[in-house]
Amino acid sequence: MIRKFALIFGIIYVIGGISGFIPALNPHHADMPPITVDSFYGRALGLFPVNILHNLVHLAIGVWGILGSRSLSGARFFGKGLAVFYGLLAILGLIPATNTMFGLVPIYGNDVWLHAGTALIAAYFGFVARESDERAA
Repeated sequence: MIRKFALIFGIIYVIGGISGFIPALNPHHADMPPITVDSFYGRALGLFPVNILHNLVHLAIGVWGILGSRSLSGARFFGKGLAVFYGLLAILGLIPATNTMFGLVPIYGNDVWLHAGTALIAAYFGFVARESDERAA
């Protein structure tokens, strides 16, 4: 299951990263705070703020997940890394001074809850899921 988690999340993040470059899927809303890097700045699915840097991070995480899924240790490391990284992003997204990563990457609003949920799921697969569960699957 750990390897499947890494593969599935990897694919989801690659798709999310690619979709961030499709303007019709990421409309800009007037209530969005100004940021320095505003290329492809909009709300993915009308809910999650993204920009070009956010999209590139999603692509990188997706590739990492896909490559990590090739081994149990790689998938577990992906889960641990994703849990820590997205846990930090969720916290930073709650703080007004850091919720746009100093104008570079929007991580506010619904992104906070998405990042927190991702961190919790990744923490389970990175830190809790047992190797014996992997062999049984």
